[in-house]
Amino acid sequence: MRLDVVHTTQYAYDSPVRASTQYLRLTPRDNARQSVVSWQIEAPGVPTRTTDGYGNVLHVLTVDKPVSEIRIRVSGTVETRNAYDEGADPAPLSPLVFTRPTSLTRAQAELAAFAERFRRAAGSRTGMDDLAIAILKRMPFRSGGTHAGYSAGEAFALGSGVCQDHTHVFIACCRHLGVPARYVSGYLYSEGAQVASHAWAEAWTTDRWRSFDVANGRVAGEQHIKLAIGADYLDACPIRGTRIGGGGETMVAVASVAQNQQ
Repeated sequence: MRLDVVHTTQYAYDSPVRASTQYLRLTPRDNARQSVVSWQIEAPGVPTRTTDGYGNVLHVLTVDKPVSEIRIRVSGTVETRNAYDEGADPAPLSPLVFTRPTSLTRAQAELAAFAERFRRAAGSRTGMDDLAIAILKRMPFRSGGTHAGYSAGEAFALGSGVCQDHTHVFIACCRHLGVPARYVSGYLYSEGAQVASHAWAEAWTTDRWRSFDVANGRVAGEQHIKLAIGADYLDACPIRGTRIGGGGETMVAVASVAQNQQ
C-alpha cells in the first residue's frame, strides 16, 4: 500500500519566544514493513539531521531570533507492506534495554496484580496477544480523559484511554513480567478516521520484535507507518523541546494519511 502523509504542527505564543530548540522525530526509516518513497520537512530555518540512541531519525530545530509562532510541516509518501516481524533494528540495542520501567510505564500495585494473570505465558506470542486483548477490555478506547503526561497506572485506574495509554499499560505489564517492550509512534491509515497520529507497542517474543496495536486489537500492518521507538512516549514523541520566553502557548496539530492511487 502506498500512503501519503501530511502532518502540520503550529505553535502560537502570547509573547515572542526569544530562543527555542525542538527535537523532531518526524521522519520514518525503511524497515521490513515500509520503504520511504519521499519525505520532506518544512520549518523555520534548516533543522540539523542526526540519529538518536534508539536509531530514530532526529532533526534538531534551533530558532535563535524572536518569533510569535512556529510552524512545522512534514509530508511524504511511504510504501507499506505486511510482514511477519519488525526486521532488524537500525541501532544494535539489546532487548534488555527495554526492560527498565520509566515514570510513565511503572507497574504499581493494581497494575502489577493485573499483569500477574499472564505470567505463565509471558514472552510468547499467544500470551502477549491475550494480555493486549485483556487491556482493551479493561480500558475501552475513550478520548478526552487523559493527556500526554498520564502514566500507565493513572490510565489503568481511570479505566479508559487512547492509544498512548493502551501502549503504556501494555509496556508496563510486559516489563513487570520480564518481557522487553517498547513504545512506537507513527501514523495509521483508516478510511474516514479523524486522527491519523497513532501509537502502538513492540514486545520481544521468543527471538524477535513483534507489534501489538492494543487500541485496535491487531498487529501493525500495511496501514501503519512507523516513525520512532523509545522506552515510552517521551522518547518517541514527534516533537519535544524547550524555549526561552513566549508566555502561554497554543499548539494545534493536524495529521492526515491518504492512500495514494498512482
